[in-house]
Amino acid sequence: MNPDAGTLTREIDELVDQYRGQCLWFLRPDYYPRTLDEQLRILDTIQRYGDRKAFQKAAEARQWLLQQSSARSAVS
Repeated sequence: MNPDAGTLTREIDELVDQYRGQCLWFLRPDYYPRTLDEQLRILDTIQRYGDRKAFQKAAEARQWLLQQSSARSAVS
C-alpha cells in the first residue's frame, strides 16, 4: 500500500522523534522537516548515523517520498 502524503509526513515525524536523541540531537526539540528537501536530508542523516533498524526505516520512507515526488512531477 502506498501511504498518502499526510501519513508519510507523520511517519517521518515519528522517525525524527524516535532518533532525535541518537542521531538528530542537534535539532531544535520542536523541529520537524516539512519540505521534500528537508525530509530527504533528515532521512539521510538517520541512515548515516542511526542503527540498522533506523537505516531500514529511513530507506523505506525515502523510497515512498521519492515515488510520491515522481508521481507529482509526472502529472505536472
